[in-house]
Amino acid sequence: MTFEQAHSDQVLARVVREHAGRLAARLIPLLGDFSAAEDLVQDAVEAALRRWPVEGIPDRPDAWLFTVARRRGLDVLRRESNYRAKLTLLRPAPAAPDDRLRLIFICCHPALAPAARIALTLRVVCGLSTAQIAAAFVVPESTVAQRITRAKKKITEAGIPYGVPAGDDLPERLQAVLAVIYLLFNEGYLSSTAGRAHARDLVDDAEWLTALLAGLAPGEPEVIGLLALIRLHRARGRARFDASDRLVPLDEQDRELFDRPAIDAAAALLVRTARAHRRPGPYQLQAAIAACHAEAESFQSTDWAQILVLYDMLLHVAPSPVARLHRAVALSYTMGAEAALAELDDLGDPGGVLARYPLLHATRADLLRRLDRPAEARSHDEQALRLTSNPAQQALLQERISWI
Repeated sequence: MTFEQAHSDQVLARVVREHAGRLAARLIPLLGDFSAAEDLVQDAVEAALRRWPVEGIPDRPDAWLFTVARRRGLDVLRRESNYRAKLTLLRPAPAAPDDRLRLIFICCHPALAPAARIALTLRVVCGLSTAQIAAAFVVPESTVAQRITRAKKKITEAGIPYGVPAGDDLPERLQAVLAVIYLLFNEGYLSSTAGRAHARDLVDDAEWLTALLAGLAPGEPEVIGLLALIRLHRARGRARFDASDRLVPLDEQDRELFDRPAIDAAAALLVRTARAHRRPGPYQLQAAIAACHAEAESFQSTDWAQILVLYDMLLHVAPSPVARLHRAVALSYTMGAEAALAELDDLGDPGGVLARYPLLHATRADLLRRLDRPAEARSHDEQALRLTSNPAQQALLQERISWI
């Protein structure tokens, strides 16, 4: 089947990007050099973009890209003194199942700045673009690019070893690794990529990596918290989008489509962990909030008072503007839209960290509609529409704008 018959330019770009990230995860530990591995990945990507539109996307894009990169890598290694020692490493064998997890730990080395660790991992290991990462951090794309460049240079200069840390070194690195997986899940759950509403493969990756971490660190409650959080959100997956891939707001979702056994299992896992460790952290608290939403029989029966308490706890252990924004939503259902709007006003000046965050403007618009201020609501919906590239969000916002 040719490319023209079965695939659009958008599909081609997505396939190349996703498999390029996995290719990088295989090559970097083999070569021990970020720059050299990225050169090989770029060569393979360029070859794919030239040939796949004509020949069609191969059945195994990952194997195709690896073969091209391997051939180019052999040419490079032949010019090195240790060619024979490294030659055996570049064999066309499947990657070990935890290769990307090992690479995540390299990228999350304490020698790197926290923000740089996360940005580098999302770019190199997970294949996210700098634009996607910038959207996740709510920072300019140029800032992300600088962080990634500096981090790669630091890893090369420091000679950071390839592997998962053991003993006392593991907890120190764990928080950065969890942050990476959390952002990977968020990108899959509601994509920041133009033309794509969500990406189930990224959600799958996030759950798989978290489950691997749970095996490595069974005594870390935050790992279980993140695993429960992902599973609770996945259990509502069928209700989040309609047949046209339109994003369905929580108050309109058909709860008959919720996976109740999965919700019960994830909630029970969270309760067991909380009772065993009594160390609530941000992922456990977010999972508890997700459980409140998922377990409610209807939107009207949601325990908003409990959710508000959980957000207060979350802000105590991990304060952030985004958490305050979500708390304002909960506040609107306990104290009213006026109180919630005042809370949003207290988040900061218009040029603050959330100024480019579409959910801030969409939330303000919803509160203004509830206060019967439609013209102001429309203005904020239009601002949210300008800031998002997610097609499902765009469709929902356009629908709301058309109401007025």
